[in-house]
Amino acid sequence: MDREFDVAVIGSGSAGTAAALRLRAAGRSVAVIDDRPFGGTCALRGCDPKKVLVAAATALDEAARYAALGIFDHAPSLDWPTLMAFKRTFTDPVADRRLAEYRNAGIAAIAGQARFLSPERLAVGDDCIGAKHVVIATGASPTHVAPGDDLLLTSDSFLELDRLPASLLFVGGGYVAFEFAHIAARAGARVTILHDSAQPLHGFDGEAVRRLLDATREAGIDVQLEARVDAVERIENGIAARVHTKDGERRFEAESGVLAAGRAPLLDPLDLPTGGIEHTKRGVRVNRFLQSVTNPRVYAAGDAADGGGLPLTPVAGYEGETVAENIVHGNVRSPEFAGLVSIVYAIPPLATAGLTQAQARHAGMEVDVRSGDMSGWYSTRHSAGNTAWYTCVVERGRGTVVGATILGAQAPEQINVLSLAIREGLHVSRVGDVLFGYPTPSSDLAYVTGAA
Repeated sequence: MDREFDVAVIGSGSAGTAAALRLRAAGRSVAVIDDRPFGGTCALRGCDPKKVLVAAATALDEAARYAALGIFDHAPSLDWPTLMAFKRTFTDPVADRRLAEYRNAGIAAIAGQARFLSPERLAVGDDCIGAKHVVIATGASPTHVAPGDDLLLTSDSFLELDRLPASLLFVGGGYVAFEFAHIAARAGARVTILHDSAQPLHGFDGEAVRRLLDATREAGIDVQLEARVDAVERIENGIAARVHTKDGERRFEAESGVLAAGRAPLLDPLDLPTGGIEHTKRGVRVNRFLQSVTNPRVYAAGDAADGGGLPLTPVAGYEGETVAENIVHGNVRSPEFAGLVSIVYAIPPLATAGLTQAQARHAGMEVDVRSGDMSGWYSTRHSAGNTAWYTCVVERGRGTVVGATILGAQAPEQINVLSLAIREGLHVSRVGDVLFGYPTPSSDLAYVTGAA
């Protein structure tokens, strides 16, 4: 069946939905196409369900620390099936809610895998979809690194486990590895992280990462650096990884494992060459308006776009809105990522915004860098915490905050305040001028920035 729309959006996550709703509100006829349950990664298989598990793991960590305050006389335990049942109260309604949202807005929802038949037409099953514009917002999928790694769980399947394995290997040292490793370890699993270079969490402040590594190992997690996984195989009681280390070949065994070596744009099923669409390893090649450089009918947003943003949910939604505005009004808006926040929800969490000192200097800035151990500060010690660190990057001469990294229990909220300062180009004195409530995490920021 032939169907015609003003815009066909491929993907129903944060980027696709933001674009579709804005376009429909502007009077365009819109179809959203997805071959998985409608709702996208964040709501179904990523941020939201992950944070439910992080909350439980954090509570267990707090319980252990709060014994020093005289609150507990025994350590609590976690019932994994009960936790997963609670997680599903968030994820199970998502698809129906998203479909209702589309229906109420007058958006057609089409289930199936889209692929290009030509630069202006798509096939979805037996349907042929014609559109004046196509928005590619298909997200990303796990990157494979070694023969046999398809035996490993992915982040999707980890979040659907009915029973937590007694032991786990995490292949990779990024967000997923550290977040899920801390969850699993607090829940009682024996956990090993295998990372192929000397520093995990590339792009974060090196000293903050080193301190998170210390905290990770103190939690009982075995972190193996410069450990390249060459192969994964099934064994009688689980899986085994053959690993090349600086000390030679080693073998690691566990009941199960998780592929956590990063994610790549999910583009192969679309047959982009037939659509006249060029792409890179980072996504569809786009101009500053998120428009394909080779097929002007096509825009891309979120993890599927090589548009300069990080693969984060707020970026996806923002880019989806940007694409919609450019389709409606004609390339009037380019995304601006100053002060972009990225958070690793380990225990404690690690958060960054803006530029690291290395990035700032590479950009030609002269900067002053403030850093220090916050483990002795009231905001950490009052809850028996023992790991906290900050780095603040200030542009010399202008006195504006251009980047910051915080490791600690309060990092996610503290970094949001600093992100505002970065995005608005505030002088550090303006941070010091705010009469923050005390004692609160925000009241630390005058000291972090040097305003106090």
